[in-house]
Amino acid sequence: MRPLLLLLVAVTAFAAEKDQELIHNEKLYKLFDMAPAGSAALDRLPALYHKACSGIFTMDAPSPAFRLQDLAFLAPGRKERLDVYLPYAHPSEISKPKPAVLFIHGGGFVGGDKGEYRTASVCTDLTRAGYVVVSCNYILGPKDKPGVWPRNIADCRDAVRWMRANADKLSLDPSRIAVAGGSAGGYLALMVGLSDDKTGPGGDPSAKHSAKVSAVIDMYGVVNFSKHGKGNVPGVSAADQAAYLPENQCDENDPPVLIFHGTDDKIVDIAQSQSLAAALSRAKTRYDFVTVEGAPHTFDLRPRSRQWSRVSERWGLDGLSVRREQFKYSPSPMYEHDDFNHSRPGILGDITLRFLEEALSETGR
Repeated sequence: MRPLLLLLVAVTAFAAEKDQELIHNEKLYKLFDMAPAGSAALDRLPALYHKACSGIFTMDAPSPAFRLQDLAFLAPGRKERLDVYLPYAHPSEISKPKPAVLFIHGGGFVGGDKGEYRTASVCTDLTRAGYVVVSCNYILGPKDKPGVWPRNIADCRDAVRWMRANADKLSLDPSRIAVAGGSAGGYLALMVGLSDDKTGPGGDPSAKHSAKVSAVIDMYGVVNFSKHGKGNVPGVSAADQAAYLPENQCDENDPPVLIFHGTDDKIVDIAQSQSLAAALSRAKTRYDFVTVEGAPHTFDLRPRSRQWSRVSERWGLDGLSVRREQFKYSPSPMYEHDDFNHSRPGILGDITLRFLEEALSETGR
C-alpha cells in the first residue's frame, strides 16, 4: 500500500502544480489564464502557449481558450493594456498562423474594460473556434477632455499594428485580421475598418505596419453622433465632423461588415445601424445586417433572444450585379435548452464564424 500511497501523493502534487500554472476562469467556461494578470511579458508567450497546449483536456473541457492578460502595446508611459486569447492546438500545430480578431470593448467612451464579461465571452467563443483574439483598452474620457479624440481611434489602430508586428509570437496570420466591437467599441471598430489608416482620424502616415483589416463586426455601435439625439462627435471641429462618422467612410473598397443590433435597444437607436446598412448599400460594400428580436443594448454571441432576421447584400466584380437576401430564423424547441457546457458557438456565433470564414478566406488586405 505504501508505494500506491506515494503514487497518489505524487499525482495529487502534480495536479496542484498544473492548477497553479493554468488558472481556470470561474466566470467563463473553458477559459484558462496562462499566468497571473500582468506577470508575464510577450516574450514568454510562445513558451506559455506551448506549455498550455501540452496539457490533457478531456470531454470536461474540450477546445479550451488560453489567455495572457495586461500586455503593453502603446508608447512607454501609457497605462492601457491588452489581453491575448489563443486557441488550443496540437503541439505540432502551435506555430501555424491562425486568423485573428481584435475586439474593442464598449462603455460610452468613458468607461469599460478589455476584460469585462461580455467582451471576454465573445473573445472566448471566437478563440475556441480557432481564432487568435486580442482585446484592447484605449484612452477613455468625457467629451470635453483634451487629447481623447482621435487618440481613442489611434489606440485601436495601434493594436492592429501591434498584432502584425508580433505575428510570429502570436501565431497569427497578418493577412487575415478582423476587427470587432460593441457599442462604443462598435464605433471604433468601424472607424478602424472603414477609414484610412494613414490619413483618417487617428491615422499614422509614418507607421511601419498597416492597421488595415479584412472584416468588421459592429455590435450595436454608434454610427452618427449627430443623429438620434447623440450630439456631435466630441472634441471635433464642425469642419471635421464628417470624417468621424463611419457612414460617411463607406466605399466599394471597404472590407465586409457584419452588423448586430437588438430591437429593444434603448441606448443606441437601431436606426443607427439601419443608417449604416443603407450607407454600405449605397457604397456597394458587402454587408450582413442581423436584427436580434427583443435584445437590449448589450449582448454577446449568446443573447437570451432566440430569434433573428438578416439582410445580406453582395455585389459582383462589375459593381452592377447585386444579390440581396432576407432571412428570418426561429430555432426549434430543442435549441431552447440551455447550453451549459457552451458546446455550441451560440445563436449568433454560427453567423459570426461563417462571416469571418468567408471574409478572411480572401486575400488579406
